[in-house]
Amino acid sequence: MAKGFRGGMPGSQMNMMKQAQKMQQEFMKMQQELESTNFEFTSGGGAVKAVVTGTREFSSLEINPEVVDPEDVEMLQDLILAAINGALKLADEKTGQAMAKLQGGMGGFPGLF
Repeated sequence: MAKGFRGGMPGSQMNMMKQAQKMQQEFMKMQQELESTNFEFTSGGGAVKAVVTGTREFSSLEINPEVVDPEDVEMLQDLILAAINGALKLADEKTGQAMAKLQGGMGGFPGLF
């Protein structure tokens, strides 16, 4: 056994373990909050609204009946795609911001995530 080492972890390693456990708890809490969050995005000035969950599942799609033109289905398709892609992008951005905030508080654990 090395001199001065009487079993257990030295103080700095113990602190690192406590910090890692705290970070893991914060990550789990953040993940649960994000998964229960809805992200909505509208296109066409509110003509189409798409909502996705934090788990990237579509939860709703609303289409204003006034934009339904049988002569221009292509425009409606574009509005739907824009709303869906916008909602997914918003969910990704918010998730990224939350992860960056968590990583910013990690201190001595660069590159862990």
